[in-house]
Amino acid sequence: MNLYRECRDDVRCVFQRDPAARSTLEVLTTYPGVHAIMLYRLAHRLWCREWRYAARLLGFLGRLLSNVDIHPGARIGARFFIDHGAGVVIGETAEIGDDVTLYHGVTLGGTSWCKGKRHPTLGDGVLVGAGAKILGPISIGANARVGANSVVVQDVPDGCTVVGIPGKVVRLREAGRPNVHGIDLDHHLIPDPVGKAIACLLERLDSLEKQVEQGGLVAAGSQQRRYQECQPDNSLCENDCPAMAGR
Repeated sequence: MNLYRECRDDVRCVFQRDPAARSTLEVLTTYPGVHAIMLYRLAHRLWCREWRYAARLLGFLGRLLSNVDIHPGARIGARFFIDHGAGVVIGETAEIGDDVTLYHGVTLGGTSWCKGKRHPTLGDGVLVGAGAKILGPISIGANARVGANSVVVQDVPDGCTVVGIPGKVVRLREAGRPNVHGIDLDHHLIPDPVGKAIACLLERLDSLEKQVEQGGLVAAGSQQRRYQECQPDNSLCENDCPAMAGR
């Protein structure tokens, strides 16, 4: 695919994934994520032709313009979208499939100083929430979702949702409202295991409080009955005692 078609598809996909996009002119002039991707596309071609310094210089200018740092050596598929853009970092050996969406603050980083493969691979249709970190030469399966602020250091199977620090798979991806490319943008529906655990604890606490209240009433009634059983029969004492009987 030539550079023009790649950039055209990158712009078109914005309208499918961002309801705030109104016109092509607006996208071309005000979307830092689009600026970063276009400059990356050009820098990557320079990189592949061994014009390494020119590619790095163009990438540096792209970072100054968009606050998105994409190494020109990274491999990125078609219809790539970075929403908001601020703080996104993509390392040299990262590989990204088609129809991938990243939100601001995402890092596709390395965990070693080796020269080989040290950055993650994202399959087609992956969605990565704001602030998530995906580290090391791991694979994120096609159509997987990574929750906001997660730190992922292990492989994620196709179609799964991963959340937390470290990232843990919480469920297979359920059918949402996919767009024409099959991308589920309902990332706000990602489950919150911490919130779920807190809710379970609150329900358990409420149940225990009710049991304590019921047990307290039963115990109080039982104690009253035992107290009454232990009371002396004064009528018998009065009949046996002449002094009391005369009263």
